[in-house]
Amino acid sequence: MKAIHLNNRPVGTPQLSDFKFETEEQPHITTGEMLLKAIYLSVDPYLRGRMNEGKSYIEPFELNKAMSSGMIAEVVESKLDGFSKGDFVSGMLEWKEYQASNGEGLMKVDGSMAHLSAYLGVLGMTGLTAYMGLIEIGKPKAGETVVVSGAAGAVGSVVGQIAKLLGCRVVGIAGTDEKVAQLKAEYGFDAAINYKTTENMSHAIADACPDGVDVYFDNVGGEVSDGVMLNVNRFARIIVCGAISLYNATTMPMGPRVQPILIKNSVLMQGFIIFNYMEKFAEAIPQLAQWLQEGKLTSTETIVEGFENTPQAFLDLFEGRNKGKMIVKI
Repeated sequence: MKAIHLNNRPVGTPQLSDFKFETEEQPHITTGEMLLKAIYLSVDPYLRGRMNEGKSYIEPFELNKAMSSGMIAEVVESKLDGFSKGDFVSGMLEWKEYQASNGEGLMKVDGSMAHLSAYLGVLGMTGLTAYMGLIEIGKPKAGETVVVSGAAGAVGSVVGQIAKLLGCRVVGIAGTDEKVAQLKAEYGFDAAINYKTTENMSHAIADACPDGVDVYFDNVGGEVSDGVMLNVNRFARIIVCGAISLYNATTMPMGPRVQPILIKNSVLMQGFIIFNYMEKFAEAIPQLAQWLQEGKLTSTETIVEGFENTPQAFLDLFEGRNKGKMIVKI
């Protein structure tokens, strides 16, 4: 079987040479284990940080060992109570075609409630990140203006839809005219901005948000967020979920000093990781599933076929080549 290892720690933007395919023996399971076959694999921007050495909220990947991320796998053999052949599970698993597991950290998923890939997206870490960040930190109120950067991505597209369900005016920021059109036509955003063709983000935000910005869900950082910051209202809430524009930087970029803005407007700015809210997953997942089944949430996926294309799918995230959730179908 094939496995994908971290071959080098990238300097700047990752390259295909930073990954290495290895051939390994398919594992044999013992009592208390099950054999899993990879079905769908999630690639996400946060994995870039795990390719670096250094302290973070999660351990870095080890060189010359398999990488890992969210995955949907099928149980092909089981010697573990509670799991049977034919079950499907979701959890953090290694980038391998087959692997043994004792079930720790895995949960069964039901393909009859939603397509299996949805458990890596709107019903998985993506949807939970959108829901928890917006609800727990943003605390949006009906009639407020919510701005979302990276709005056509996996998290951003769900954030915008939830904000609309809660009665907010929603403005999205994306990187192509096609994505801008998609935000309005498919996801129901009230307005959208193409940051790549916008000369002055602050002015563009002001035009799209005549009443100012009450909640900002930040997925990108950098100059896009600088423009939003200049338009925040008093008591605004800024949710710092990601900073993809900075992940490949080799030096610390200089930007506006935000403290005067935060002080003057009594603004809350808070970063988070989804694991901060694990105890609330049980209430969030049914709500997301209900909205999905009622047709109130639209889930968009970019499916890349083939395990061998996993590294390229990951690299494509940094070029904005995905619409919604980027998933590799093994």
